[in-house]
Formats: sequence, C-alpha cells, structure tokens
Amino acid sequence: MPISDIPIFSMLRTRMQWHQERQRVLSENVANADTPGFRANDLTPLKFDRNLPAPSPGVALARTDAAHQASSGPSMGRGAFESARNKGGEIRPTGNAVSLEEEMIKVAANQMDYQAATALYSRSLGLIKTALGRG
Repeated sequence: MPISDIPIFSMLRTRMQWHQERQRVLSENVANADTPGFRANDLTPLKFDRNLPAPSPGVALARTDAAHQASSGPSMGRGAFESARNKGGEIRPTGNAVSLEEEMIKVAANQMDYQAATALYSRSLGLIKTALGRG
C-alpha cells in the first residue's frame, strides 16, 4: 500500500496545501494594503467531510476584464480551495479595507498551523519507518 493511500497522510498534505494557498491570499492582502478599493480576502476553513466530493484540480480563474492578469494555469492547490471576502473591518476613504495588523496576525497563525502540520507529517513518516524497521 502506498503511503499516499493512508488517510492521515492525504489529509495532512491537503492541510499543508491549504495553508500554502492561504499564505498566498494573505500576502496579496498585505501587498494591496494601499490599493484603493481593495478588500481583504481569506480562505474558508478547511473541512474534512467524507460526504463531499473531492475538489477538481483543474479549476481556472475567469477573466472578466481585459486589464486582468491572465492565469498561469493551475498549480499545486491553487483554485482548489474556497475563498471568502472579508466583510468586516474599517474602510478608509480610498475604499481600502485591509488592516495590516489583522493580516499579520493571520499570517503568524497560519505559519504556526503549517509548521504543526509538517511536524505531524514528518513524525508520522518516522513512525511508519520505525514500524517497517527502516528507521
């Protein structure tokens, strides 16, 4: 049985991909903190419900305006997770609603959660190696 078929490893990989995608979204929020009219985005929390179908890997972004940047194609996890626009927060006169303090708190929490998932993944691999007599 390949390691990729063990449910805990596939869930941890999905979790790590979610954190990578969330880091990309949060960094875009920070980068656009001074862009007029920009609203902060975030990903919806990841749920491991077995009754839901798996997300399709080939989801692409739709260009609704010729001035939008073209998608470079699907990458690892990009577009596979549901995003949510931040509806709360203070809106500045320029129309920007990004709070750098809130975004940096989210970035730090996301980094800690990602590190916890990677540590659990590597320790689980170590346990399997030990059980097989290779560790």
